[in-house]
Amino acid sequence: MDIQNTIQKLREEINQHNHNYYVLDTPTISDFEFDQKLKQLQELENTHPEYFDENSPTQRVGGTITKNFETVKHEYRMYSLDNSYSKEELIDWEKRVQKVLGDVPLEYTCELKYDGASISITYENGKLKRAVTRGDGVQGDDITNNIKTIKSIPLKLKGDFPDKFDVRGEIILPFAGFEKMNQGLIEIGELPYSNPRNTASGSLKLQNSAEVAKRPLDCLLYFLIGNKLPFNSQFEGLQTARNWGFKVPKEAKLARNLEEVFDFIDYWDVHRHHLPYETDGVVVKVNKFELQDELGFTAKSPRWAIAYKFKSEQVATRLNSISYQVGRTGAITPVANLEPVQLAGTIVKRASLHNADQIEKLDIRIGDTVFVEKGGEIIPKIIAVDLSRRIVNSEPVKYIIHCPECNTQLVRSEGEANHYCPNFYGCPPQIIGRIQHYISRKAMDIEGLGGETVALLFNNGLVHNYADLYELTMEQILPLERMAEKSAENLVRGVDNSKKVPFERVLYALGIRFVGETVAKKLAKQYKSIDALSKASFEDLVLVDEIGERIAQSVLDFFENQANRIIISRLKNYGIQFETIEIVNPNATNKLSGKTFVVSGVFEEYSRDDLKKAIEDNGGKVGSSISAKTDFVLAGANMGPAKLEKAVKLNIAIITESDFQKMVG
Repeated sequence: MDIQNTIQKLREEINQHNHNYYVLDTPTISDFEFDQKLKQLQELENTHPEYFDENSPTQRVGGTITKNFETVKHEYRMYSLDNSYSKEELIDWEKRVQKVLGDVPLEYTCELKYDGASISITYENGKLKRAVTRGDGVQGDDITNNIKTIKSIPLKLKGDFPDKFDVRGEIILPFAGFEKMNQGLIEIGELPYSNPRNTASGSLKLQNSAEVAKRPLDCLLYFLIGNKLPFNSQFEGLQTARNWGFKVPKEAKLARNLEEVFDFIDYWDVHRHHLPYETDGVVVKVNKFELQDELGFTAKSPRWAIAYKFKSEQVATRLNSISYQVGRTGAITPVANLEPVQLAGTIVKRASLHNADQIEKLDIRIGDTVFVEKGGEIIPKIIAVDLSRRIVNSEPVKYIIHCPECNTQLVRSEGEANHYCPNFYGCPPQIIGRIQHYISRKAMDIEGLGGETVALLFNNGLVHNYADLYELTMEQILPLERMAEKSAENLVRGVDNSKKVPFERVLYALGIRFVGETVAKKLAKQYKSIDALSKASFEDLVLVDEIGERIAQSVLDFFENQANRIIISRLKNYGIQFETIEIVNPNATNKLSGKTFVVSGVFEEYSRDDLKKAIEDNGGKVGSSISAKTDFVLAGANMGPAKLEKAVKLNIAIITESDFQKMVG
């Protein structure tokens, strides 16, 4: 008997049965027969380890222990979606799309928005190579071993596929499996899980993949991304992925216009309750990839896609009290403390009241019966008061005038909705909040140091600002509550490793008001160092792309403060990266110096990103839209007619990919 051939045939047969059962929902053999085949394969692999294959169906049972999940950068960023809550907002979105594309016929792919945990899976040569969580969209955690236990995810593909590409899917827990898991917990006296989404998300980070394998998780694919994919549209991509072996929901539909999108939404707003898993809306995507490329992305979301959220579930409950939280910028947020109530699968005890204006607008009073919903199905908020049940002699809420933490009198600037505590350097929650922001994943990403530990360090007098972190010693940390030697070592090592974090993230970590991730990147790219930025004038700052007057003034205020300058000086001495480290391209030139290009359309030899990088490597600037300042439009196939019309109107030179190659040699 040819053992290798027998093993290979068994693997192919079992993979097909897995696909029939978990993807097509049409099993062709009994569970007993399937188990016997799997057992036969397991025995052959055990006696012939030389034929081991990491993608064998026997590996789905798990058993791998992962103590720490490796952080991996996504090759293609995972963006979030803009949300809409009415058909009018969808109409406005289409107008924005048409403004960019001009009067071109549009069709849309409509898909249900699944409520689970997003995942990116890389396939190479038809085999599952790596699976990574969404994380912050730029990087996530490698959970490959856990993902391999989910039987609807193919380990090997069928048909004709590219050498390498990524798929994006949603890991979900169907209602039936969720209820079965909870029933098992109730029978042994344990607390049941709160909702399917959180349970699915938590399952992906279990350290023992054998435990993940016991959970009835499923994966629904919604997108493919890579170079030279053998299809030209979202809908065609979904159909192709289905042929390769992926589980693609059959509910997806191609709509020829917005009216058909509305029909899809109306149908599923009613029928979604009959689905076997949670869905909270519909995702609408411009179907053709060439138009998606033309529309591009904002800092957070694709311009070519939008989510329509179904109306949120609402419940009534009692408002017991209002407390006030102080954020790291000093902003005061009123919080409603509610009689606990079940809402959209979770127990809600608190809800945001946003600011004094919102409290006044709602005329909300202690003891009122209030209506609560989850804004976007995530954050609970109070939307109205049941006045018919208001208690007699209730009084309007008097908004606090002093900080609940340091008793400093609050201020409210003209034109701003929030009250602020101006005690920026003496109010404990502000100090703790700034340090917590500094150590966060998108900022300095200091491992071994969490939010609770920051509060512990501050309350014990060991840190008063984020510069103090770099003077912490093992001897200081060990006496603290819940601090073992290993934890203390990890903390000190994590702080030291943060000295390698690049300037753009350091700038974000400093916590300058209104300077988020995107703005920090813009400023770091423009000024290259903290010294140059600190010397920038208001007039210089507002000339930087996307930097308005409010951000410019905030940057000036930050550097004018003596305490901030002292902290930055200390951080410099500790070795923090306060300069951009330029990666020098040996082929870079100044041939395009002073020239601004707009890249539009689809190209034959290079991707749009390749061309944009080539422009910058040769001293040119890439513009996002055509204006009188544009020198050249680098045009590929299917360039948007609106851009073409504008370029012609402004008499801007339109060049081809070949023309550009000649320009840069």
